Amino acid sequence: MQIAIQTDVGMVRKHNEDSGEVFTKGEHFLAVIADGMGGHKAGDIASQEALTCIKDAWNQFEENMESIREWIQNVLRDTNNHIFQFSQENPETRGMGTTVVAALGNSNEVTVAHIGDSRCYLYSNGELKRVTDDHSLVQELVKSGQITEDEAEIHPRRNMIMKAVGTDETVEAEFNQITWNNGDYLLLCSDGLSDKVSFKRIQEALLNPQESVAEKVETLITWAKDAGGEDNITAILIQNRSDTETKGEARA
Repeated sequence: MQIAIQTDVGMVRKHNEDSGEVFTKGEHFLAVIADGMGGHKAGDIASQEALTCIKDAWNQFEENMESIREWIQNVLRDTNNHIFQFSQENPETRGMGTTVVAALGNSNEVTVAHIGDSRCYLYSNGELKRVTDDHSLVQELVKSGQITEDEAEIHPRRNMIMKAVGTDETVEAEFNQITWNNGDYLLLCSDGLSDKVSFKRIQEALLNPQESVAEKVETLITWAKDAGGEDNITAILIQNRSDTETKGEARA
């Protein structure tokens, strides 16, 4: 695997409420992005607490376990419980929450789980596909046929999410199982990227054969900032490369 991760405060905000990390163990990797909400400090805390909970669980991960999906489901439920209880016990963080998108897999298949509007894309055979559907008001309007995907990209309420980690006592993640091949890319990102860089331009960046994985991420972050960068921006890009060694663990 070749892995690159970058997070940026953007052009407007003074603090970064995004958190991201990639862990590796044997043949498996776990990539996670959490985009916190709840205002200054609370958003930071929510995303960081989510990442800490997931990292603690990863330390107990066993490669030969029967159900990857069940493992992620349990981890996200525990994470939700922790953040919800934290916010109840600390009034200054009441109501905080965070999106989470996580991808756990190896060179053959990947299980993707998400809650909120942080996204996962798969780039394979020259074609970009969106793996996740946002848990947002706008996505519900798309599903019901009231607006198109193109209209959703510029809708004024596109950032209104329907569920998040930590805002309610219980929450259920949505899961997608994908297979991928040597040379394919997996992109995870917060909405600070997907709101500012169109589907077509993301595909353009990944198509560029002249750039390394790290350079592609840098390009995407730069494009998001050039488009206004009103939000924090985080991206993780993983290339399935069976002929290269994994570049270890990276942290935003």
